[in-house]
Amino acid sequence: LDRRQPESTLTFEQYVDRIVSNTRIDRGRARLTENSPLLNEVAAKFGVQPRFIVALWGIETNFGQNTGGFSVIAALSTLAYDGRRSKYFRGELIEALRIVDQGHIRPENMKGSWAGAMGQSQFMPSSFVNYAYDYNGDGAKDIWTTSSDVFASAANYLSGVGWKSDITWGREVRLPEGFDPELASMKIIKQMSEWQALGVRRADGTDLPTREIPASVIFPGKVGGPAYIVYDNYRALLRWNRSLYFATAVGLLSDKIAGR
Repeated sequence: LDRRQPESTLTFEQYVDRIVSNTRIDRGRARLTENSPLLNEVAAKFGVQPRFIVALWGIETNFGQNTGGFSVIAALSTLAYDGRRSKYFRGELIEALRIVDQGHIRPENMKGSWAGAMGQSQFMPSSFVNYAYDYNGDGAKDIWTTSSDVFASAANYLSGVGWKSDITWGREVRLPEGFDPELASMKIIKQMSEWQALGVRRADGTDLPTREIPASVIFPGKVGGPAYIVYDNYRALLRWNRSLYFATAVGLLSDKIAGR
């Protein structure tokens, strides 16, 4: 099961069509509006724009609907001894037991994915220990049923891995004829003016923003497919999930939710 995730079986375009669907966009806009007072509070505290919190929520669990029905303790116990990454999952199992011991959730209610990702934000236990946040002050970090804790925990995670409130994630770009594909890498970082000088333009052909932001150009899918210029907040999304497909889909969905 852990070898057959969507990123490994779909093209980038297929993945985006599935994840950034019109239904999810419409629901995301509705959830953004419904929860705007709380989301704005969380945004002010943690410095993470509400549209990104909602986009992550929508992609991870379809806005809290699909949080997984597996016992986290049982799933991690199995993976700790049978999986390809048994050492990693043993560590996660220990953290899961600590979460129960601290009283955040009863063991029978600790449900999640087959890999042990928990609650509406799909935190692994180690992420929970490091970033889950008790926003409503009731003594429990409840990422399963308490919206304020779900939103604050996601924002606290992004803030903790370097999120910047004054920039976005990136944008689709048009590359010039003869663009060296070796330059399309998260390992290569240039200022916007440097990318502009290399012929990179917005998708509509207009100039890149003039603000100097460290940025990388990437092909999330195959070389020659859709290209994006991405910023530090994209790197933060990759700390959440290392998939370029995932991080790009979060960015695209956040834009659509905001009506961009």
